[in-house]
Amino acid sequence: MSFQAYLDTIEDKSGLTPRQLVAIASERGLDAAPVKAGPIIDWLKDDYGLGRGHAMALVHVIKNGATISEKHVGTDGAHSDESSELWLDGKATNPLAKK
Repeated sequence: MSFQAYLDTIEDKSGLTPRQLVAIASERGLDAAPVKAGPIIDWLKDDYGLGRGHAMALVHVIKNGATISEKHVGTDGAHSDESSELWLDGKATNPLAKK
């Protein structure tokens, strides 16, 4: 599953775009150092039923922004992403989404 696919699944499960969840995390103070992954994971599990893997994808975005490593961009593997820039505004509006 690509990183972007994790974010798309988070949207399906939560009903919110990744950008909306990042904003809620900010309102809760979960984006400020030295917040660790644990409180973010607990919040996402308790409020949205997300498992650890999906929650960790959002933890990355909350802590590091929408840019990911070039490691899997354009590869043929299961974790291949189209771009190193993640789309946070909802899968329906993603210009790189496969139709």
